[in-house]
Amino acid sequence: MTSTNSTRRAVVGNISLSLDGRVNGPGGDYDMGWVVPHAITDGARDHMMLVTTGATTALLGRKNYEGFGGFWPAVADSEQADPRDRAFSRWLTNVEKVVFTSATELSWQHSRRAGTDAVTAVKQLREQDGGDIVVLASSSVIKALLDADELDRLSITLCPEVAGGGMRLFEDGLPSTSWTLTHSAPTESGAIGLLYDRVRD
Repeated sequence: MTSTNSTRRAVVGNISLSLDGRVNGPGGDYDMGWVVPHAITDGARDHMMLVTTGATTALLGRKNYEGFGGFWPAVADSEQADPRDRAFSRWLTNVEKVVFTSATELSWQHSRRAGTDAVTAVKQLREQDGGDIVVLASSSVIKALLDADELDRLSITLCPEVAGGGMRLFEDGLPSTSWTLTHSAPTESGAIGLLYDRVRD
C-alpha cells in the first residue's frame, strides 16, 4: 500500500497491540505469546501483504532484526509454508534493511546499520527515491517517529487480549495528532487489521 503522494515516501509503523495498548506482556520484551495466535491467520497474512506491498525499505531494531533473521530466510523455500509467508520471506530478504544497532557486522543481505537516530535516518530516507518505508514491529523506533511526527501511516493488528502489563505504544507526552481510518479487516482469531493515515494540513 504505497503513498498517494509521489514526492514523499510514506513511513509506516507496523505493530501488534493488545486491548490495553501493550506491545509486550509483563514479562518484558520477549513476552509475546499472546500475539502468536493472531499472527498466523489468513487475515493477518493478508494484512501483512497489504502493508509491505510497495515498500522498498524496512526499519528494524536490533532485537527484531536478530529474531526475524533467525527465522524468516528459511521460509522462502519451505514447501510447508503458506505462499504468503514465502512471499514475505522473499520480500524481507531482498528489501533494504536499515537496522538501529551498534553491531558492526550484519550478515543478512541488503542490511546496513543506521549511523544515526531513527528520526534523522527517516528524514534522510525520505530524500531518496523508493517506495514506502516500513518499521517492522520495533516499538522504540515507532515511538521515536510518533514523537517527531514522522509517521504517515499506522498499521495496527489489534489483538483481543489483555496483556495486563508491559510496554505501551502510546505513552503520555506524545504530541497531539489526528488520524483517519483507511482500512479495517477482522481476522479469524478475532484480531482486527487496521490502517490509519496521518491527517495533515
